[in-house]
Amino acid sequence: MKTSVLAASLVSLLSVASAHTIFQELYVNGASQGHLTGIRAPDYDGPIMDVTSNDIICNGGINPYHQPVSQAVIDVPAGAQVTAEWHHTLNGADPSDSADPIDSSHKGPVLAYLAKVPDATQSDVTGLKWFKIYHDGYNSGTWAVDKLISNKGKVSFAIPKCIESGQYLLRVELIALHAAGSYPGAQFYMECAQINITGGSGSASPATVSFPGAYKGSDPGITINIYSSLTGYTIPGPNVFSC
Repeated sequence: MKTSVLAASLVSLLSVASAHTIFQELYVNGASQGHLTGIRAPDYDGPIMDVTSNDIICNGGINPYHQPVSQAVIDVPAGAQVTAEWHHTLNGADPSDSADPIDSSHKGPVLAYLAKVPDATQSDVTGLKWFKIYHDGYNSGTWAVDKLISNKGKVSFAIPKCIESGQYLLRVELIALHAAGSYPGAQFYMECAQINITGGSGSASPATVSFPGAYKGSDPGITINIYSSLTGYTIPGPNVFSC
């Protein structure tokens, strides 16, 4: 391993303890729905590292949810642009914190999934069927996390117009790959927002995956040395659903 690569690896490992992140605010067509409103956010900002654990669904196990868990369900029109905002701690944006929204060493993709549910406030999140509505990975040396940092913790994507109306969990996820040379090493950060989609045409039935199950530790987008000369990156999980 080249000296520069080794140094980068060591710096990344040293930053692990203080460079985490939490999805904690949702915007609908640019309008904030409120800090922690409708989001199952943990008090602790640490990652999940076991892709076979139920904690990979919405977090809340190893890192227990902040209490009381919000009972709000956010109305979102089908086709709306939503924005997930991430920060290092539950205190929100902190310009004095060099690791806010997340340390720059934590390179990786950003992904978003939906699962239809009878009640978005239901406590049990096991057994749900998820479909991916967004992902961004690596392109010409720039990671999705780099873009999120440049955008002060925000990432935006559209809710499909052609899905059924009703209540959903919106799972937004960031995967940090700075220590992903072997498994377990990749760090998974995810929270779920409770939403009610209105005005959907219901013309499509997306193919779904389960969590846990959608990811394997051996997936090339999960076990990877990002300090080698990358020619591309395979984002974990299924393809993005499109109307």
